[in-house]
Amino acid sequence: MAYTAPIEDIMLALEAAGEFSARADRNILGEMDADLARAIIEEAGKFASEEMDPLNEIGDRQGSHLIDGKVKTPDGWKELYHRWAEGGWAALPCPEEHGGQGLPSLLATVCNEIWHSANMGFALGPLLTQGAVDALNSKGSDFMKSVILPRLVSGEWMGTMNLTEPSAGSDLALLRTKAEPQDDGTYRISGTKIYISYGDHEMTDNIIHLVLARLPDAPEGTRGISIFLVPKYMVNDDGSLGERNDVYCTGVEHKMGIHASPTCTLTYGENGGAVGYLIGEENRGLQIMFIMMNAARLGVAGEGVAIAERACQQALAYAQDRKQGNDVRNPDAGTVSIVKHPDVQRMLLRMKSLTAAARTITYATAGAIDQAHRSINEDEK
Repeated sequence: MAYTAPIEDIMLALEAAGEFSARADRNILGEMDADLARAIIEEAGKFASEEMDPLNEIGDRQGSHLIDGKVKTPDGWKELYHRWAEGGWAALPCPEEHGGQGLPSLLATVCNEIWHSANMGFALGPLLTQGAVDALNSKGSDFMKSVILPRLVSGEWMGTMNLTEPSAGSDLALLRTKAEPQDDGTYRISGTKIYISYGDHEMTDNIIHLVLARLPDAPEGTRGISIFLVPKYMVNDDGSLGERNDVYCTGVEHKMGIHASPTCTLTYGENGGAVGYLIGEENRGLQIMFIMMNAARLGVAGEGVAIAERACQQALAYAQDRKQGNDVRNPDAGTVSIVKHPDVQRMLLRMKSLTAAARTITYATAGAIDQAHRSINEDEK
């Protein structure tokens, strides 16, 4: 069955948990009011239903594959992404000084939920790009902010975060990717990263990787981690693309059944070293990466809500369609849809209530983020 955004449930949770009206009255949400929020959410739902949902099953069945050294995403993926970016959705929560719309985290959280319900394999890519935008906006150099950041905000390029490695897993203290300083101020990155969502694809002309690596004299453990910007293609001063950088996808991995998302093994430095640019200070990379990671944590919470909502909708549709047994309250009515059975009703209501509770938690968190970042009252922040 097709996905339909649960607009009324979303608006209820925005008010009850996101404290939408109260925060709007205190100017925390800028010029946003309930009518404008509803209009944006309805448009996001329309795009999700009409554009994203029809490609969900296609993407799941086809998957992404590494063919002759290039990653091929499912049919229609690239065109869908361009329509999504042209609609201005990439810029929704991004800073206005870099071409974004500067809308609240509450709205971005709602839209991410809707898109992940419609097509999770697709929506993962934009979610990670948003994390890269947050990190570069906070700690990037002038060049990164003036040239690279606007192209991520517009959706012209996409971003990734490169954390784990074959020998490290989730223990980043064990990572061994190297960063060798060069006389021109750049670094040569070498090593292997695994489980990199949207690590390579043909959807955009360039991909901006944010990569954790160690300098030669770095301390052991997490205190010795730095973070580097490594573009798939080198970026000239005017934003045009230069030569191919020394980072390549060497495998598309299977990750939790998300077949459509190109989850990549990325190999750096097989041909002399990938050119990287330090973000922030040396040996302070983990703190910067957590700017991305915290955004991803809220995003993944939203994914959970999104999949639960989709499951609720499909379960209800199945229960209404499937006929079996008699209605205990009207035995003479003959065979009825199983939605008439009290225990099925109980299960459906439990699913819906748990989904609603999870939604309110994510919206409450997003509202608190808006309050911390956007309030003019320091005590309120």
